[in-house]
Amino acid sequence: MFEKILIANRGEIALRIHRACREMGIATVAVHSTADADAMHVRLADESVCIGPPAARDSYLNMPAILSAATITGADAIHPGLGFLAENAAFAEMVEEHGFTFIGPSPDHIRMMGDKIQAKRAAREVGLPCVPGSEGAVLGDEAALKLGREIGYPVLVKASGGGGGRGMQVARAENELHRAIATARAEAKSAFGNDTVYLEKYLDRPRHIELQIVADGQGGVVHLGERDCSLQRRHQKVLEEAPSPSLNAAARDRIGARVVEAIHKLGYRSLGTIEFLYQDGEFYFIEMNTRLQVEHPITEEITGIDLVREQIRIASGAKLSFAQEDVRFEGHAIECRINAEHPETFRPSPGTITNYHAPGGPGVRIDSPLYAGYKVPPFYDSLIAKLIVHGRTRNECMMRLRRALDECVIEGIDTNIALHRRVLAAPGFIDGLYDIHWLEELVGGKKG
Repeated sequence: MFEKILIANRGEIALRIHRACREMGIATVAVHSTADADAMHVRLADESVCIGPPAARDSYLNMPAILSAATITGADAIHPGLGFLAENAAFAEMVEEHGFTFIGPSPDHIRMMGDKIQAKRAAREVGLPCVPGSEGAVLGDEAALKLGREIGYPVLVKASGGGGGRGMQVARAENELHRAIATARAEAKSAFGNDTVYLEKYLDRPRHIELQIVADGQGGVVHLGERDCSLQRRHQKVLEEAPSPSLNAAARDRIGARVVEAIHKLGYRSLGTIEFLYQDGEFYFIEMNTRLQVEHPITEEITGIDLVREQIRIASGAKLSFAQEDVRFEGHAIECRINAEHPETFRPSPGTITNYHAPGGPGVRIDSPLYAGYKVPPFYDSLIAKLIVHGRTRNECMMRLRRALDECVIEGIDTNIALHRRVLAAPGFIDGLYDIHWLEELVGGKKG
């Protein structure tokens, strides 16, 4: 097992990784920008190293600085967390080349799943169902028009290297396709430096269902059930729950078995999340995330399995500590992403936390780096806390979550807590009858 791990991230996820390491008896190194000098994970880590100024490109994306910090502190391994360099194959290669262990999958698997065209091709090869669409990149207008007619409108134009909804455009008719491709290419080029796009069938009212898998690269593969991540705004997840209100045990077992078989064929190692669109009883693969997910705590709550601990164990060369038949799903869990933003305009709201009180009681967990006096910097993602609640039933979980949101006090900045209260009061959410468009329609006044 490792003696010292460098955490190459910030915020709540850096704190989450630190806590797992501490419980395993592993020393931690926190790297931070000058803007995060007073962050909670920096205060709690055994050692800390400043790696640059506030801009992410000069600090959390600065590979030489992170590797230098690992060298001078004598770390054995580097945990990339999520975001930043977590799915950067070149960084994973550099970590290994410099004699450290990268806590994650192989660079080859990161690279394969980081390109959505390659990912879909690999998914088809290992037997996962995919959304009907192009076999590869769209290379010209005539080819695109032909594909559009074959797939049937509406079609979705997607960036090969995209994410977070960027580089995605819908063409509802043939005369909209040229504009959609041009816009998607421009967005993708600006955001990712790669303007390659492809086409797939646009599903009108799907749910976003993802399966958590764990694989040790030594033949052991298990799935830990699904998370429903359909509540999204501008393709960004806002609230997730597990299990999904839309799936029964038979559907879960069916897709779980297919995913386990597929991951086994890939020879994958580490945590991973297979994401699907789900409509009319059918699953359609859209992508695989080769890292820890923001919403991983709800899976931990319904299974009792510490995913970060298992990820670290596997990276050290250990086999899975449990088999599929050992996994038990107990109760229901919901996670609210609490962001530093106005609940109606969604304008970012950095600033100083003047008062903070975390909710508590049975079944309530909060993953957050906040404390009174902490300054939320304006340079990074607006996520400042994750409120996770577990109950014996979905109804108990919702009632407990309402209570926890009422107890939560974050003063000095705006947050989206009011939006979460609104979601929990809406009949569509209470009944579990929502899809990926539902939250946008609620915010726009079209849903209740």
